[in-house]
Formats: sequence, C-alpha cells, structure tokens
Amino acid sequence: MNKRGWGLIAAAATGLCFCCVASAQQFVYPAKGQSPDQQKKDEGACHTWAVGQSAYDPTKPPPPPPAAPPTTATGTTPGAGAVGAVKGAIVGEIVGGDAGAGAAAGAVAARGQSRRQNASQQKQAQAQQQQTASAGQAAYGKARQACLEGRGYTVR
Repeated sequence: MNKRGWGLIAAAATGLCFCCVASAQQFVYPAKGQSPDQQKKDEGACHTWAVGQSAYDPTKPPPPPPAAPPTTATGTTPGAGAVGAVKGAIVGEIVGGDAGAGAAAGAVAARGQSRRQNASQQKQAQAQQQQTASAGQAAYGKARQACLEGRGYTVR
C-alpha cells in the first residue's frame, strides 16, 4: 500500500478516536422521563445542531495535514544545494580564494538547513491541526450539552 493509502487509514482511525472520545465524555440522563426513542431523536438533533454551531463533526475524520513542500530523496528542498553552492563559492573566493571548497561547504550547509526547515514546518502543521481538532471537539461538546440540557436532559 502506498503512503497516501496509509495516511487515509491513519486519518480515519484518528477520526474514529475523536468520535469515541467526544461521545465517551458525556453521559446523558433523561431527567424528565423521556423514552429511549425520544432520547435517540433528541441526541441526533442535538448532534446536528452542535455540528452547525461548532463547525466540528466527531463522526468525520479531520482533514489530512497540508502537503509538505517537494523534497529530494535526501529530504531537502530541490535547488537548496545549488543555491548554497553559489553562496559558498562567493564567500570562499572572497575569504580564502578557494571557490570550489566554499561551494562544497555551502551546498552541504544549505541542504542541512533545508532538511531542518522542512521538518520544522511539518511539525508545526501537525501541531496546528491537532490544536484545531481539540478546540473543535471542545466547542462541539459544549454545544451538544447546551442543546440536550435545553431539552430536559442532565448531561455530565
């Protein structure tokens, strides 16, 4: 299976976990003697309302993280080594009169910097996605609770 296939499976599993967590945190008691059928209808209506209020649906997996910038087999951004080589050649010529050594050092430094920057951007995107999902889950839970309490249920 390719990377995209595994990514979709991971996203679906994450969505199922969010769904279970959101449902597991709230216990609903029919304080006014509502029947089980009425409770199911009310919970369904409150789910729909909470999704509309929070823009978060625990039954759907979160979107995949944004695509990372294209990289080479070494994990660097294409062209990073060439740009570093040019800069290194200029510095090498000015400082020591050896443009070749400067170019090699510049290429290596630029590729290392490119790898670190790509990894950092990917971590930031993942953290942002997780934070957004957590905030959406909290808003959904509050909206669902408010709706159910308005219909005469005790929610804990």
